[in-house]
Amino acid sequence: MPKKQYVAIPDDGCVWITGASSGIGRQLAIDLARAGWTVVVTARSLSALTELEERAADLSGRICAYAGDVANTELMEHMAAEIEEHLGPVVLLVANAGIYLPQDGLSGHVEDYRKTFEVNLMGTVNVLLPVINRMKERGRGQIGVVSSVAGYGGLPTSAAYGASKAGLINMVESLKFDLDLAGIRIQLINPGFVDTPATKSNPFPMPHLMTVEEAAREIVKGLNHPKRFEIAFPGPFVRQLKFLQLLPYRAYFALLKRTTGWSQKKAG
Repeated sequence: MPKKQYVAIPDDGCVWITGASSGIGRQLAIDLARAGWTVVVTARSLSALTELEERAADLSGRICAYAGDVANTELMEHMAAEIEEHLGPVVLLVANAGIYLPQDGLSGHVEDYRKTFEVNLMGTVNVLLPVINRMKERGRGQIGVVSSVAGYGGLPTSAAYGASKAGLINMVESLKFDLDLAGIRIQLINPGFVDTPATKSNPFPMPHLMTVEEAAREIVKGLNHPKRFEIAFPGPFVRQLKFLQLLPYRAYFALLKRTTGWSQKKAG
């Protein structure tokens, strides 16, 4: 039976959410502030974060804006120190910042790949490491890293995005071995399709599309579960995608081409 692990609560310290100016991150910040948390929110847009601070004025917790680019290593180190100095220990980190730049495999752009990896992968590393260093000194902490079901296997237009998310899945699985020894709980968050500005550009059907409110509720529920490692949703879609990974490649590609409409797509 899985061992119960640390579940952070508002009395222990604050929560830091990156990529909080819109989508899942924004809604998650609101939900956690409603539950009494001091929520630190980070994104590049100060105006969006300030609006989010004001949105939380009547909630039982509060939201504090710390604007910045997660791709800036030195800034994230400085920000982690500043947050703990002014707001107390970061006992829960939700590394959510990410971008989706669709790629046509026949006309890809190097800079799109580079930017995707810098934000989605290295941006996550830039917030993880300074937080881990502080959590290990206290002997406890909780971290949720937002990847995606797109990291399970290749999907059309996702050559950059999916590769970055697959990297996050592997990274979180690998980190768990050592973080467990230090009392730091790390969890993997793999949402399916969520109705955000990023997904509106998808040129194929999106089964089991969820609202940001539904997605945020699933994440909160998973973070509060004492034994859960992967927070993946919606359940039926996750099971379908994991089943696809068991198939031989010939069947995998045939099914994906048919369900996404790629069997009708013309080159160029």
